[in-house]
Amino acid sequence: MPELPEVEALRAFLDEHLVGKEIARVLPVAISVLKTYDPPPGALDGARVTGVARHGKFLDVATEGPAGELHLVTHLARAGWLQWKDVLPSGFPKPGKGPLALRAALTGGDGFDLTEAGTTKRLAVYVVRDPQEVAGVARLGPDPLAEDFDLAAFTALLSGERRQIKGALRDQSLIAGIGNAYSDEILHAARMSPFKPTQNLTPEETAALYEAMRTTLGEAVERSHGLAAGRLKAEKKSGLRVHGRAGEPCPVCGDTVREVSFADSSLQYCPTCQTGGRPLADRRMSRLLK
Repeated sequence: MPELPEVEALRAFLDEHLVGKEIARVLPVAISVLKTYDPPPGALDGARVTGVARHGKFLDVATEGPAGELHLVTHLARAGWLQWKDVLPSGFPKPGKGPLALRAALTGGDGFDLTEAGTTKRLAVYVVRDPQEVAGVARLGPDPLAEDFDLAAFTALLSGERRQIKGALRDQSLIAGIGNAYSDEILHAARMSPFKPTQNLTPEETAALYEAMRTTLGEAVERSHGLAAGRLKAEKKSGLRVHGRAGEPCPVCGDTVREVSFADSSLQYCPTCQTGGRPLADRRMSRLLK
């Protein structure tokens, strides 16, 4: 799933390639992709792109045109992606079983496709007059890289939480933009168990977690800066230390990275760096094995 660093890189890429250009048409191909109907996607025809923003994991293409100010808001979900095309294929795309979900064509012949792999379709596109009309955007917590999101603000957010820190980091209504991969990376950098209760964090641990979060996300954004959209997935994978690397040696201590599997996801961690050398039981609501 694209998370804050990749979506921020896509935002910067689209800001460079889209702003000032005119939309010829927006064509939903998959029935499931469009989550709004008023205004219709045709209202974007002839609109000029005025900016590209990011809200957590949401991309927001702002436009001004015959229908006034409109926003094309996208959430790529777990298996969605954006593919930029300097020259789009001619003609109208045909609905089918392929990965193409939506095509945005510009009057100059270029544009982008939104695609989604797999059979579970969660990629979502909204055409709205204000991004806050999208429920997922409206409920977002603060951006972890925002200049005003300091340690005091982070501490205040966690003060009322009573759950495992892994779940808290992934809660978009608490902190926007962090998903499964970067929560693993942040906890590894903080040398903290993913199952540690938030209410048990000391002030020193909270400060270490905050620093790990800002550093891990900031470095990932920096690595992705300036890359073409097609190279971002490979960059993300290459920069991860523990997530997706079960069975490999930890790059910090050399211990074997381990995994805890759930019904529809998994997490990875280093026992030496994060759990005092003890493995976590591979089941939901796990506690440290004694």
